[in-house]
Amino acid sequence: MSSLRKIALTAGALYLLTFLASIPAVFLLDPVLSDPSYIIGPGDDARVLFGGVLDITNALACIGTAVVLFPVVKRQNEALALGFVAARVLEAAIIFVGVVSLLAVVTLRQDLGGAAGADADALVAVGAALVAVRDWTFLFGPGLAVANALLLGTLMYRSRLVPRAIPLMGLVGAPLLLASNTATMFGVNDQFSVLSLIALPGIFFWELSLGVYLMVKGFKPSPITAGLVTAGSPASAPDVVAVAGRA
Repeated sequence: MSSLRKIALTAGALYLLTFLASIPAVFLLDPVLSDPSYIIGPGDDARVLFGGVLDITNALACIGTAVVLFPVVKRQNEALALGFVAARVLEAAIIFVGVVSLLAVVTLRQDLGGAAGADADALVAVGAALVAVRDWTFLFGPGLAVANALLLGTLMYRSRLVPRAIPLMGLVGAPLLLASNTATMFGVNDQFSVLSLIALPGIFFWELSLGVYLMVKGFKPSPITAGLVTAGSPASAPDVVAVAGRA
């Protein structure tokens, strides 16, 4: 297997891992997100902790997608490739903040929720504040998919490493998601409104189709990958000619 194929396979697997981790996490974290009295109730801490682990897995996979793709996409435009890595790292950092805030609710519930003399109203207020922090991270963290779609989408569209229809979904969906998130930030739009549902599919299917395509097909022949055709060695002359002929 060539080094280029390994890069595509790994990147595709990491993209799919972000879906496999983030979607179940939403449901596992629901008790602490939807119950204002969770911090003083019996709680389902194991479920919340597992949801937190999945969110952490998602964050690390996000970084992985950028790090793995960087050696390839930097050949198209290094500045955009660095921006993509930075956006992914920032997205992961924001996700981590959200996870820590919910784990803090679990700790407070375990240490103080049933303690004698504990101020239940104060605990509920603190728990609500920590959940509010997580809600904002949920808006800004995944909201960085806008930057990811614009940066990586541009790189993929210009390089033709994948069919252009794939990055085009992200490039079209990014402005819609930006408008939805901005409206949510200023209280004009609910985070789970009709506008949000209209904005999400473009980004969702852009990343999903990219992950599937990279795993199944790998990169399409492109001039920017000529030096990565064989594992650990320059491409052969026929390879370079074949690739250049497709430019």
